[in-house]
This record gives sequence, structure tokens and C-alpha cells, in this order.
Amino acid sequence: MPTVTEHLVLFGADEPLRVLDRDEHLLLAEPRPHPLIPIALWREHAPLEVVHHPVEFRAQPFAPPRGVYENDKLRVEWQTMDNRQPFYHRNCDVDEISYQIDGERTLMTELGVVEHRPGEFSRLPRGVAHDNRGRQESHLLFYTPAPVAEECAAVRESEPVMPPFPGWEAGPANEAVTQCLGAPGHDVAVFPVDERRLLDQVHQEKERLRVLRGAGTGTTWLYRNDHIRIGMAATPPSTGRTYVRTLDADEVQYQVSGTRTVVTQRGIVELRPGDFLLVPLGVAHTSVAHEQGEHVRVLCDRELPRIGEVDRVAVPYAPELLAAVRRAGAAS
Repeated sequence: MPTVTEHLVLFGADEPLRVLDRDEHLLLAEPRPHPLIPIALWREHAPLEVVHHPVEFRAQPFAPPRGVYENDKLRVEWQTMDNRQPFYHRNCDVDEISYQIDGERTLMTELGVVEHRPGEFSRLPRGVAHDNRGRQESHLLFYTPAPVAEECAAVRESEPVMPPFPGWEAGPANEAVTQCLGAPGHDVAVFPVDERRLLDQVHQEKERLRVLRGAGTGTTWLYRNDHIRIGMAATPPSTGRTYVRTLDADEVQYQVSGTRTVVTQRGIVELRPGDFLLVPLGVAHTSVAHEQGEHVRVLCDRELPRIGEVDRVAVPYAPELLAAVRRAGAAS
């Protein structure tokens, strides 16, 4: 029987808690029945579910960000824009992290302006007003209780820019103040605002937004607080002989580039760019990849329910299926 390695890992650690040798077929197979116990001693678990929001821009009317996963410590959203956000936004309770998937976006804030390009992250500290101007773009949003710490060096910082983009003119604007992780319907105050005065606040502030990126092969961890960790994973081709079992956190993955097959104790599924997958805590998983790829990783220390629509589900493990997945790479 094929032998694989399993790493038992913890949410906040960079090294495995324990490394085990496993029989891969037994690791993925259904439990053995016990001939002397006629009742089920464990639950039947549903296969893993994929939510899809495209990487590339597609023209559509402006709409609020689409929620994908949410609990009381983390909200994950996907958004696409080819216009300007219709108000300035200020969070009461959370730091707001964004990841630029595709296209370009001007982020205008009291701490300066960032011209976001694909692959970049930034964090808006709690209480900082901000607006966005997207150009055929898509991005992810992560709302989590403040404060959030950054785990790597910035590639650049926001800057005072006036006008913030070509053709900008100060006009009538509103500011919306929200609570409850920025979820729709949780505004606590909405009022007219002097846009130029708001953006000129940058000259009174010493703090700047820091732009982060993933670097190299493997996972670059970027942000963390007591409940979440966010990173960027660059994955080389792999036959998937090392499994990971996170003991204390659910993991969300968003595939940005390349394709890979995720093999888990709750099914096997191919991930293509634009796919979200949540692997619950305690479930062993690995990836078989035949090309370079990148995906966003988000760990959360409590159950993270899906609120987005399911696109498809994983198929049950079968030895022939897994063998075919691995052969596909050898033949290409």
C-alpha cells in the first residue's frame, strides 16, 4: 500500500506539531464496520463544497460585495467593479483586508492613496474612511476584529495624492459607518461628507497603508490576529504525498492561478481559478498539481459557515480516481 506523510499542524505555528507515516488508502477510505456493534458510532459527513467567483472581470451592474463565508470573527467577500464605490466607508469594529485578484483599483483613504495591482494585499485599520475606484477589476475582502498584525515587510506604502486619480473632482459624497464585520444592513450612521477635507486628513496622519505580496514557493503568511491568519501560497507541481491536518482551524482556499486537485478525507475535487474551498479543521488534505499555481489561504479558529452559493461538490475517494489524477501529470 502507498505510504504518505501527514503533518499535524496548529493554526498559529509554522512547524508541524507531529509528523506521521500513513497508509494512503486507509487514510482516505470509509471506516471499517464493527461486527459486534450494530449501531453507527460516527456521523456521515457531506463532501466538500466549492463556491466559484471568477478571477477575470465580467461586466455587470454595480452590486454590494458577495458574501462567501462568515462567522462572528471573520467575513470573506468577493467583489468586482468597473466604477466608483458610491460612498466612503468607515468600520467601527474591524480591520478590513483586501486582495487584488484582477484589474486595477484606486483605494482612497485618510492614510493616503494606493493603486492596487493584481497580487497585492492591503489592510485598512479600524476607523479609517475609504473609497474605491475599480477599472475592470475583482478583489477579495476580509473583515476581522481589530487589531490585525502584519507578518511580512511591505513592498510599498500609500501616499498623499491629490487628485487621487485623473479626472477626479470633489463632489457630493456620503460616509457610511458600519459595525458587525461590515455586513450589509449594519450601518450605524450615514451622512454627507466633504470629500476633499476627508482625503486631506492624510497630511495630519503619520500612519500609512502597507502593501504586501506573497514571495517565493510555499506559503507567505501576511496577516494574523487571535482568530485568523491570511497568507499567499505559491505551489509547484506535486504528486501530493504530504497531507496536512490542521487541528484547530478551518481553512479557506481561493485559487488564483493554475489548477490543482485537492484530495481530502471528504472527497476529491479539482480547483480552477476563481474557486473557493473550505477544508474543516481535523480533515487531512493534500494537493496534486501538474503546473505552477497560486492560491490565497485563510485560517480561522472556529467553524466558518458558507453563505455563498455552491457551484459543485467533491466526489468520493476511489483508488482508481486518485491514480488517474496522478497519471494525468505524468502523461502531460
